[in-house]
Amino acid sequence: MSDQRPPAKTPGQTGHPGELIAVDEDMWMDVIHKMDEVYSDLLQYEVALEEKNAKLEESQQFILSVLTSMSDIMVVCDRNGLIEDVNLSLVDFCGRDAAELRGRAIYELFADELPHDLARELLGSFGQQAVHDRELPLRARDGSVVPVSLNCTPRFSAVGKSLGMVITGRPVGELRKAYHALRQAHEDLKRTQQQLLHSEKMASLGRLVAGVAHELNNPISFVLGNVHALKRYAERLQRYLAAVHGGESPDALADLRAELRIDRILGDLPPLIEGTIEGAERTRDIVDGLKRFSAIDRDENRPFDLRDVVERAVRWVCKAARDSFHVDVDLPDPLPLTGSSGQMQQIVMNLVQNACDATAGRPDPRLEIRAELDNGGVRILFHDNGPGLAPDILERIFDPFFTTKPVGMGTGLGLAISYGIVERHGGRLTAANHAEGGAVFVVEMPLTT
Repeated sequence: MSDQRPPAKTPGQTGHPGELIAVDEDMWMDVIHKMDEVYSDLLQYEVALEEKNAKLEESQQFILSVLTSMSDIMVVCDRNGLIEDVNLSLVDFCGRDAAELRGRAIYELFADELPHDLARELLGSFGQQAVHDRELPLRARDGSVVPVSLNCTPRFSAVGKSLGMVITGRPVGELRKAYHALRQAHEDLKRTQQQLLHSEKMASLGRLVAGVAHELNNPISFVLGNVHALKRYAERLQRYLAAVHGGESPDALADLRAELRIDRILGDLPPLIEGTIEGAERTRDIVDGLKRFSAIDRDENRPFDLRDVVERAVRWVCKAARDSFHVDVDLPDPLPLTGSSGQMQQIVMNLVQNACDATAGRPDPRLEIRAELDNGGVRILFHDNGPGLAPDILERIFDPFFTTKPVGMGTGLGLAISYGIVERHGGRLTAANHAEGGAVFVVEMPLTT
């Protein structure tokens, strides 16, 4: 699975191994420093996650208290619009006893003549038609005019005879306050979801720092070796050009050309330059893949090849995993999909990492990844040779914050977030025990035609 190559030996290089070793040590110190920074960031994300969870629970409690504390006013009228009964909310609202209100026309509750006329127009056919969410002003206990959103529903006897209407209402101010609270809670939930997704990404990214460092080490060492050779060649060419411009005789120039091996240098320059460009481009590709993974790109909808995503994810996890863990990948080429390649890579990395953790302690830990094409879609199977999944674990495997790993080793969010990402891409993620032993996770995705 790895395309790791030993550092290039530059043609014509006489060798300064001490310089390369020093550069590699500095580079690894920088990698270790970056790993410490990522670990510190992960701790901060964990604290922030706990705080956001507390705020989320507080928001949910607030919404519940708002909904339970709101009381609608209610009036029961007969077919002539006369009040038959009211509830305590209306009594408290208008400051008039229920006995005083019974037998009076419903129109007396409204603030002035214009609402009276409008109410007669809306409620004139009592028991015939319903009225929904009509705003009319009612006179409150303190004499103020309060707009109320009214709903009117006909009522009937047991034999279907019209008896009048039930009118319920709620002060518009309370409604607006409740709608605002619900909207704010919805925004808080969306932000928390994004933060959970980002926290899980950062956790995965922290586990893979060592693997990415190994992946970057090869092309960087390749480029460094070539640059050192080019530096020595530049010194020789500079010396030779100085002799040419200094007016040396042709014989002297010929001797100096042979001494400095100018012809050999000119022959080495093209492959050195091409190798340096290749190493730089390979480094760029690795960094681009890392950026795509770490970016928050929930709404990205672009075509990509799932095979490339799977191979890159497997390579990164295996670089950071123990040497005995082996992954076999058997996928057709290509597997065109549309969506977020970064999020799909997160799913694959999570499944491969879970397989690596599940097979720890096995004499021959391995994971098989293969594909089945069916009806314009693809099923990617991740089958490990671990102990499998117990029935109680299978029931909760995709629940948020559920994990079988020790405290500090997992957030319990990886599979839950992966499940949501697959659904947003129009696919499905399932888990089961394989007939030959071990667990198998199946990612079903629609292919792009």
